[in-house]
Amino acid sequence: VQLQASGGGLVRAGGSLRLSCRASGRSISNYGMGWFRQAPGKGREFVAATNWMGSETVYGDSVKGRFTISVETSENSAYLQMNSLRPEDTAVYYCAADRWGTGETTESEYDFWGLGTLVTVSS
Repeated sequence: VQLQASGGGLVRAGGSLRLSCRASGRSISNYGMGWFRQAPGKGREFVAATNWMGSETVYGDSVKGRFTISVETSENSAYLQMNSLRPEDTAVYYCAADRWGTGETTESEYDFWGLGTLVTVSS
């Protein structure tokens, strides 16, 4: 599975962005999907994940209530809707696929990663 994240950009605090993660090479309908981010000078942080059915989602504490993860199997894509953005959300955002379909919170559980997309939130 090849993953390509897009949709990043510059936005003011309080604004919204929608990130996309398009998969190719194989259907992601049986995969768990996750989003992680890495801010300058920091380690990679878990953001959100969903299981293969989309019936279970989990979010990092810092984004709960503001971000929403979704998967559209007909488009072979996952999405991250980000609302009420804050300067501390500034990071490179990565999408990942988990072949066991569970949608985990730890990096090591994911088998495929896309290149990141940069999100910059100005104050």
